Amino acid sequence: MPTTSHLDRLNGPQRKAVTHGEALPEKGYRAGPLLIVAGAGTGKTDTLAHRVAHLVINGVDPARILMLTFTRRAAQEMRRRAHEITRKALNDTLGGATQSIAQRLSWAGTFHSVGNRLLRHYAAHLQLDPHFSVIDRSDAADLMDSLREELGFAEREQRFPRKDTCLGIYSNRVNTRSSLAEVLERHYPWCAQWGGELAQLYRAYVEQKQHANLLDYDDLLLYWHGMMAEPRLAQHIGAHFDHVLVDEFQDTNRLQAEILYAMKPDGAGLTVVGDDAQAIYSFRAAAVENILGFPERFTPPAEVVTLAQNYRSTQQVLDVANAVMAEAPRQHRKYLLSIRGEGARGRVVTVDDLQTQAEFICTEVLKKREASVPLKRQVVLFRSGSHSDILEVELTKRKVPFVKYGGLKFLEAAHIKDLLGVLRWADNPRNTLAAFRTLQLLPGIGPVHARAAIEHLERAGHSFAALKTFAPPQQTPEIDWRRLTELMHSLADPQRPWAGQLSMVREWYQRYFERLYEQHHTRQGDLEQLELLSGQFPSRERFVTELTLDPPHATSDLSGRPTLDDDYLVLSTIHSAKGMEWDSVYVLNVVDGSFPSEFSTGKPELIEEERRLLYVALTRAQNELAVMVPLKFHLTKQARTGDAHVYGGRSRFMTERVLKTLDPVTFHSAPGASDALQDSSSTVTLDVGARLREMW
Repeated sequence: MPTTSHLDRLNGPQRKAVTHGEALPEKGYRAGPLLIVAGAGTGKTDTLAHRVAHLVINGVDPARILMLTFTRRAAQEMRRRAHEITRKALNDTLGGATQSIAQRLSWAGTFHSVGNRLLRHYAAHLQLDPHFSVIDRSDAADLMDSLREELGFAEREQRFPRKDTCLGIYSNRVNTRSSLAEVLERHYPWCAQWGGELAQLYRAYVEQKQHANLLDYDDLLLYWHGMMAEPRLAQHIGAHFDHVLVDEFQDTNRLQAEILYAMKPDGAGLTVVGDDAQAIYSFRAAAVENILGFPERFTPPAEVVTLAQNYRSTQQVLDVANAVMAEAPRQHRKYLLSIRGEGARGRVVTVDDLQTQAEFICTEVLKKREASVPLKRQVVLFRSGSHSDILEVELTKRKVPFVKYGGLKFLEAAHIKDLLGVLRWADNPRNTLAAFRTLQLLPGIGPVHARAAIEHLERAGHSFAALKTFAPPQQTPEIDWRRLTELMHSLADPQRPWAGQLSMVREWYQRYFERLYEQHHTRQGDLEQLELLSGQFPSRERFVTELTLDPPHATSDLSGRPTLDDDYLVLSTIHSAKGMEWDSVYVLNVVDGSFPSEFSTGKPELIEEERRLLYVALTRAQNELAVMVPLKFHLTKQARTGDAHVYGGRSRFMTERVLKTLDPVTFHSAPGASDALQDSSSTVTLDVGARLREMW
């Protein structure tokens, strides 16, 4: 009889979700489709990990469990927790007996990383070279840009969409399963006149990727989706997994949902977890309908378990969030209840203008710091990055250190892209993007000569040995060309082990690194970090692919200079703050135009997403919450002393029902020091020029 000790610390709904289904007499576990609606702070990750452990304890082979998450770190955390729960339940003190379980729980990752693994395995069935390279968004945009210029669209008299817009349209079309015309009408109306040209550009983009054996992020899902459209392949893949568990289901797009339904058409063994009230990524093509309509996808409908016992926030904070969501027309209804008690009431703070708002927040965060709430346990949240501009100036004046989420990602740093470009080219000689970047590291080689070298390589069947017969330009030192050809020939050797390859590339790259980047000493740590990371991967292909799919953050190249302070205030957009929590939360500009955004007022579904965005902001608070409502917004492009302004209207989400859960506070700016200076300036006369002359 399997142990049940792992269920002891779960509350009722969590236990119901974890034990959904029944153990089979011989071995294994049978379960129908399950939707776990997990409100903010209700322990969804723990519940999902316990379900994985429960399946393993009841005899399910860990290798036949597929866990789909939205970051690699989330997948690793899920595996770690499931292993720890299993170890304790089986009383495996040293962990040796359950170590094999952790090793066999290998199918855990993002949709894109799992898709990558499956596509390489089934490549022969898809007429796909299994040695394809995965390119990130930045490289995809660069490829789009080169084709945009090649087709002559960049030279049109009227403005043609830039590369990032072109890629955004393409990605939205793929992930929403909508037509190009529908995407342009709904999200990019100013680009509608270019429908024909964009279709031509996208066809060229697809053809170029196929020619170079490249797949972008969207291709990983498209090929996987295409594979699932073949019944025999879909059945074969689906039969490999007894149980499929999906985290953050509210953030999936139509393509991902259709892949799941093709894998488990009857829902057997399918468990999805999410919160429709936190569905805030429609701009990334996420479809809230996936979670709202999940139960009815199956006959009989899927079981729905709602987690509403909140472990994060006090009840007074949750009352505000509950009141905001109570007026949403379509949702999986829940009422969050805190186990931490009542706590302090939240505040709705009315201020004169944005400057006064900044002064209030600076005063409050410093006051809380003196009351033993560290700055880093406080956060200022906002709808758009520009909303914190005035606050940043005020924080700098008062010497309050802060960090604003949104720095460069690791792979966006130029020196990291250089190093990875060499590895990507070695991994796939047809990767023209990586070849183009690598060749131009050498002195004297620009786009024309790089293109000529790539064409020379293509004529020789993409054998790196052919580089020795290419004549580089006279400006390129012979030793540089010889070092490159020897490096690529060595990296391409299938007998060369992966260990040590990155060190080889670093040694080759060092002279170009020091020539290209003035502040190369501050960037050196990134290269060292990259080499350390490489040791965690079994092969070069896994390394360059996984790092592309889920990059860590940079250790340098972030906006602003690094600070020596060990404490700092956190500024963040709400989208970046999802999944995090702080002691005290301040939400800026809770007025119409920000909540909802002025760009979202045209359609009811967009307004409802804005409501959910405010809900996410509110539920980040553990103990204290302040909702900021500025009255005046000064107009731009006026004289420094001008006072032209407009009045903001309180957010439509701040209804009487919501306001009853908040204490009203009014804050006025203190008289400026500039006024006192102006009053006394007439009596002061200084001959500063004379003093300066006397210095010499």
